[in-house]
Order: sequence, then structure tokens, then C-alpha cells
Amino acid sequence: MSTGTTGIELKTQRRSLAEFVELVSSMRFAISLLTLIAVASIIGTVLKQNEPMPNYVNQFGPFWFTVFDKLSLYSVYSAWWFLVIMGFLVASTSLCIVRNAPKMLKDMRSWRETVREQSLRNFHHKLEWQAPLPRAVLAQQMVMRLKDAGYGAKVVEKDNATLVAAKRGAANKWGYIFAHGAIVIICVGGLLDSEMPIRVQQWFFGKTPFSGSGVIADIPAQHRLSLSNPTFRGNTMIPEGSSSNTAIIPQADGVLIQDLPITILLKKFHIDFYSTGMPKLFASDVVITDHVTGESFPATIKVNQPLLYKGLALYQSSFEDGGSKLKLTGFPMTGKTTKRFDIGGEVGGSTPLERSDGNSYTVEWSGFRPFNVENLSAGQDVRAVSKAESFNDKFAVGLDKRLGSAAKNANNKDLKNVGPSVQYKLRDKTGQAREYQNYMQPVTVDGTTVFLAGMRVNPSDPFSYLRIPADDNYSVNEWMRLRAALQDPALRQQAAKRYAARAMPQAGAEALRGQLQESAAKSLGIFAGNGQEGGFLAISRFLEKIPAAEQEKAADIFMKILNGSLWDLWQAARAQDGLKAIEADDKHGRFLQLATNALSDSFFYGAPVYLQLDDFTEIKASVLQVTRSPGKSVVYLGCLFLVIGVFSMFYIRERRLWVWIKDGEGGSEALMAMSTQRKTLDFEKEFENLKAKLPQSA
Repeated sequence: MSTGTTGIELKTQRRSLAEFVELVSSMRFAISLLTLIAVASIIGTVLKQNEPMPNYVNQFGPFWFTVFDKLSLYSVYSAWWFLVIMGFLVASTSLCIVRNAPKMLKDMRSWRETVREQSLRNFHHKLEWQAPLPRAVLAQQMVMRLKDAGYGAKVVEKDNATLVAAKRGAANKWGYIFAHGAIVIICVGGLLDSEMPIRVQQWFFGKTPFSGSGVIADIPAQHRLSLSNPTFRGNTMIPEGSSSNTAIIPQADGVLIQDLPITILLKKFHIDFYSTGMPKLFASDVVITDHVTGESFPATIKVNQPLLYKGLALYQSSFEDGGSKLKLTGFPMTGKTTKRFDIGGEVGGSTPLERSDGNSYTVEWSGFRPFNVENLSAGQDVRAVSKAESFNDKFAVGLDKRLGSAAKNANNKDLKNVGPSVQYKLRDKTGQAREYQNYMQPVTVDGTTVFLAGMRVNPSDPFSYLRIPADDNYSVNEWMRLRAALQDPALRQQAAKRYAARAMPQAGAEALRGQLQESAAKSLGIFAGNGQEGGFLAISRFLEKIPAAEQEKAADIFMKILNGSLWDLWQAARAQDGLKAIEADDKHGRFLQLATNALSDSFFYGAPVYLQLDDFTEIKASVLQVTRSPGKSVVYLGCLFLVIGVFSMFYIRERRLWVWIKDGEGGSEALMAMSTQRKTLDFEKEFENLKAKLPQSA
């Protein structure tokens, strides 16, 4: 009883194993895996891979960030489930080949000579005829004519009959073998060039990403990959005159350091531009030193012209700043002082900034660009603002309304180089920071000349720009003077008095003049704000307290008084600094209008200072991608096999033909039958040609 039960269990296990192998090696299973890989590849293409995790948090929010992280969507091609799918695809395709290739090879060699006369009569494509030739002679004649038509033929003697078996295009089955083999080869090549070897080193050899900061040479060994690492793809940034013998491999939670068998010295970085200022070509003149032989040789690496050396490929990826020296002037953005100061820094470094109010900051210099190509055509300003469309919008214009983004309009080709810009982060003592991007030169936008001061809170956000109007000397001095005066209560009172006297110069109007002076002082005070909320937003909140039916009239009066008193505030500030009054004309009226808008927006700028670039010494740096790809040749071989396989399957048609010959009256009787896997017009034409050719007697 026990032995019988054991036998049944073994049969059940064998049957289950056979069913599993049948499933894994089936075509539908392989197609399902290919579909999953295609979906994963789409995700990996749409979603940027191996970005710093904070970028994903800012982009998707905490909830979806956690969901996508659990699914390993931030590193799809090295995710465990993707590797499992790839492994099953290799196994499935390999089993298909193992199961079917021997049968196909056997069928290719077979002449299928076991056919009978009756089975040939059941074929759709057949022909019978009589010939005056003996059976043996007719058989040899059939062989000659079939070979002349491109067929291989074999004569088989049957009982009282002779069978001529012929075939053509049997190599069609090589297409199946080559195509399936190509899938295996390409997958293996892809795995060789994937992060799988690096993952293995992390899982079993204690390698971990480095998430801190410091000198590369001092990074511990557990964060470094050895020279024997079979495959990698990393970047190295080299300033002019400097060298590098390592590459940085980005990971989701840090970086890995890949030691290189060579040292790369950047002698000179070249960049050429189109007339619009767009980069046309960049290349690196380097000197390569081999660590083993000690030999050095010069080379030039260009875009699409990599340097290949001992299994390494060096591509010109991009270029960065290599630590340019910057000199700037700082202008206060808070309080009533206009005292400017000098500040300097180096891109990649930081500079402490102490303010007179006791607050301390750190300026982290994150970038410098000697040129910026922007779309500044009429009506297509890349920083164009949305127009006010309602009563509330008119008086509540914040950064989202008045300041635009730096995104370029790819459909417009009116691009111009607007000059250098500096990018930095201003970090307070609590560690909070905002990022700023200021242009060195004024830019003409919508017919007006302004200085663009960009700001963003999160790295994933586009920059929004404060537009500071340029004065007669193409500087920010007059706007800074007006900004400081707005924060000076004494100057506001003086400006209100001047405005009231100018608006009501007639005698006997002292009472009305006093009321107008009080209204002007109040308007300036509301617009000046309380250090946090000011500008048009403060005015909007003030007007909300007035009955709705009277708001529009009150708003017109308020803005008229504000505009007039701001003019007098500007004149009072200039008089205080010993400067002559500004001429009241359209040009300066337009300046005051733009200055008022910028004063309102400055409450959202979020910085105690505005830093204007004065001078710089540019130091370029080349970014090279360094790769070792042993699977590349394997993938190329797989692609070759795939081309051969597809060509064989689609353009080579297997045809089988049999001629059954038996003795007849006065000669022989012949029965021809023909078959193919795919019945096409070409096959029908070929059959008709053979029908006309084979029955002919010599």
C-alpha cells in the first residue's frame, strides 16, 4: 500500500513538473514576459531613474513616493522583480529552444519519405500524368528538373513504386532558432551591462552608497568599487588643468566611487556657439595616463566621438562650472538702509553672510553660466506673466501672477543670449534655504529693460523672476533707493506732505490738504507693509473691508493717491541723498510703474539681500561619461542573430514536393503533390510553373 502510494505521488510530481515546464516554455508565457518588460521599460523611460530621493518626494508627495519606492520604480532596471522577469524570460526562451530545436533540425534533415500514395491524393495542390518513360528513367528526370528549379531531391524505392522526395527553403526553421536564441543572447548581454554586478557587490561584499560629502580620495573602501568591477557607467567632472582617476556612479541613496585604471587630465575644454548663442560643439583635450604601463598619450573627446581604450569608453557628456571666481555687490532688501557691500565666492563653495540685524546666513554658490539663451521675442517672453482677469487679481498680484518661469518655448526660434547669470542658495541658521538665480545684465522684456532676479523654494520648481527696472544708468540703484525710502516712516511722511501740497496748491485748502496728506501717508504705510505682507496684497486686504459696491471706486482713488505719493517719495529720497529731482516725463513715469510692481513682488522674494554679479573669472569643467560594457558585443551578436532569424522566418518559405511514380501501360504513371507552411501568391505561381514543367517528357 505504501509503495503504491509513493508511486502515485511520484507520477503526480512528474506530471506537475512536466506541466510547469510546458507552461514556462510556451509561447504565450514568453509573450507575457515580453509585455511586462515593455511596460517596465516605458516606466523607466518616463520616470527619471536613480535621482536623489528628495527629488521624488517633491515631485510625487510623501504617499506616492512611498508607494513607488516599494515597487522600486526609481531604479526599475535593477529592481528585483525586473531581474526575475528577465531571468524567467531567458529560462523560458532557452527551454523553447531546447524542446523544439532538435525536432526542427531533425525535420530540416528529413525528406518525409514515409508518405503514401493515398495521402498524396488528399493534397490540395496535386497533379497526375502519364509518361512514355520507364519508372527509373522518369524518376531521374524528375530529380534533374527539381534540382534545376532549386529543390534538393532524393529517390526512395517503394513496393512497386518509386518516390522522389524534394524540399526547398528548409532553412526557414533556422529563423525560429536564431530569433529565440537572439532573445537569450540580448537578455544576457543586457544583464552583463546592467547594475546586476554592482548589486551583487552590495548584497554580498558589503559595498554601500556614500551619502556624505568630502574629498573623493578620503572616501572609505566600502563605498568604492575596485578595478575588477566588470561593468559600470559613471560620470567624472574635471576642471581645466585638473585630473581624475575615479568615476561617480549615482545611486538612489548616494553614490558609489569607481576607481579607474587610468588618469584623465583635462588640458582644455572647447565650446562653440551658433549665432543665437546656443552651444554647437563642445570637446575636451585630454591626456590619458595608464596606471599599469605608465604611458601617456593625448586625445580629443567630442560629442559622438568617444575615446575607446582597453575596454573603457569615454564620452563627452556635458560641461559644468569648474569653480569660477565670482565678485558681486549686495543690496539690502529689508529695512531703510541702502548701504551696499561687496561679496565674493567660488562656484561649489560657500561664503558666510552677516547682516546688521544680527541674522547670519550662508551663501552656497551652486552655479555660474557665462551665457543664457532665452526666447525673448515679442509676445513670447519665456517669463511672461498671466494678466489680471478679475477685480481681486488686480490688487492681489503675487509671485504666481507677476513672475514667470524659465521654461523655454521650443516652438519659437527667436532666441537670444542674455549674458551671464549666477545661481546660489541662501541658507539661514536653521538650515532652511531658498535658491536664487540673478542675471548680470539687464534684459529687454516687452519693450522695457529690467534686471531678472529668480527665486524658487524647491529644487524641482521652476524659477520665478522678480523684474527690477533698470534706471537711466542701467543699474538697480534708483529702485533700491525707492525700496529703502518706502521702509522709512519719516520719508513716507515727507512724501505725503509733498504730494498733498502738489495736489492742492491753492490757498485756503489747508483742511483738505491735511486730509489728503493723511490718506497719502496711510496708502504708503499699507503698501510698505509690516515686513511680511505688503504691496498689492496688503492693499487688497484693506479694500476687502470696504462694502463691495464701493470697492472699485475706492480702489481707483487709492491707487491714484499711491502712485502720486510714490513719485514724491522717490523725489524725497533723491533729495535726501543730495541728488536733483527727476524730470516728470513718460519715461520716468513708466519706470515708476515698473518699480511699483517690483516693490509689490519683492515681499515674495524671500531674501534679505539681492546679489548682483559684477565680475567673474570663468573656469570650465568637462563632464565625461566613463563606461565599461562587456555586454555590448554580446548584444550586437544577438542583434545579428535577430536580423538573421527575422529574415529567415519572413523571407524563406519551406516547400515540400513528392512525386509518386509507378509502372503503367506503355510507360509510367506519376502523381505529384506539393505543400508549404504559408500559401501565398508566389507559391501558387511556383506550383503552376512546376505543373507545366514536370510532366514534359524527354
